[in-house]
Amino acid sequence: MIKAEIIAVGSELLLGGRTDMNSVFLAELLAQEGIEVRFKTVVGDDIKDICAAISQASERARVVMVTGGLGPTVDDLTREAVAKLTRNSLRFRSKVFRSIGARFRAAGKTISENQRKQAFLPIGSDVLQNLVGTAPGFSIKWKRSQIFCLPGVSHEARAMFMESVLPILIKGKLVEEAIESRFIHTFGLIEGAIDEKVKGIVTEASDIRLGMLASPLGVSVSLTRNNFFDAKNTNVQDSNRIYNKVLLEVYLKKISSKLDYYVFGFDGQTMEQIIGDTLASRGLKLALAESCTGGLIGHRLTEVAGSSRYVDRGVLCYSNQAKIDLVGVPKSLLLKFGAVSSQVAKALAQGIRKQSSVDIGLSVTGIAGPRGGTKAKPVGLVFVGLATPQKIYTKEFRFHGDRSTIKLQSSQGALDVLRRWLFDLPITDE
Repeated sequence: MIKAEIIAVGSELLLGGRTDMNSVFLAELLAQEGIEVRFKTVVGDDIKDICAAISQASERARVVMVTGGLGPTVDDLTREAVAKLTRNSLRFRSKVFRSIGARFRAAGKTISENQRKQAFLPIGSDVLQNLVGTAPGFSIKWKRSQIFCLPGVSHEARAMFMESVLPILIKGKLVEEAIESRFIHTFGLIEGAIDEKVKGIVTEASDIRLGMLASPLGVSVSLTRNNFFDAKNTNVQDSNRIYNKVLLEVYLKKISSKLDYYVFGFDGQTMEQIIGDTLASRGLKLALAESCTGGLIGHRLTEVAGSSRYVDRGVLCYSNQAKIDLVGVPKSLLLKFGAVSSQVAKALAQGIRKQSSVDIGLSVTGIAGPRGGTKAKPVGLVFVGLATPQKIYTKEFRFHGDRSTIKLQSSQGALDVLRRWLFDLPITDE
């Protein structure tokens, strides 16, 4: 199998606050073509460091994908680093500069002199056209590797990969086999518990690979199998692909059966998509009363197009007074049990449902931290309430992590309670 390495360039990626998202979709796109990403590197805006990263990657991989550092500013140094490493001078490409100028004029902007920097590319490199941005990419062969340099802007890098990089990979016979993958998305189980439940289904002798990726939204179980590529025989390709899909489906059903109601989706489905589709298909309306999540549940649900069909309203009732004024929680209840309690979660869900006259009221109250916890009520303690005309449910969670993580976990926990009710699954784990 062809090996690849991804290098993300940019000091901002090392300072915190910025996440390298390009590596995620590039790894997925490469895997679809049978190219396995074995290493990922993040490097700052320093020519020596960039050279070292690319040099090391070229020793380990046939395909090296570099993102970032192709802009017009002084800290965009990928072009210079590649030129220095490969001992090829930078040469001004007038055609590239005219293309950049045309894009600026089309946007009603005047091209500045520093944009000329983007038109200097290493001698011997091929231009990778940027159809959705200004910074051109380039590709160059060095030693045993094919080096691709793409913009750091994600939508530009993705478009450039599909339009320019992929044809080069195919022409260079770097596509040998495809990787078929399926994903099972769960919430409520840790990796160790999942491993125990599915033990023995995928053995070491199997050519199916099982993996797990944990996040605040749950644990995703991946199943992958190589689909050997035969460029001369498309019938063989098609047969392999069909066989792999059937085989992966068999394993997916076996594992899903073991994980039971903890499974909420497959192959990239999100909790909010599944809930939205279900609410819409049943003609149900939902209202939210959020405390510790700060409106995150409402944000996630309304990110789905068409959510106006099932989301009626959301109330951010952060303080005790807001819970009283906006949702009608009795003050005596807050004084007796505290804002973070199953009793208040129940009152919030029931109150918002009655005020909005909808089918379902969903609430969440908890301690996101890092302060505010006590021995009796620690940081991460969260209560979810769900009210229907027939019954009111509550569920307690104990989450861990920083403030943002606990808020995200809380939103997922609340949506999972709603999912379980919608599909008549146990609200409380056995």
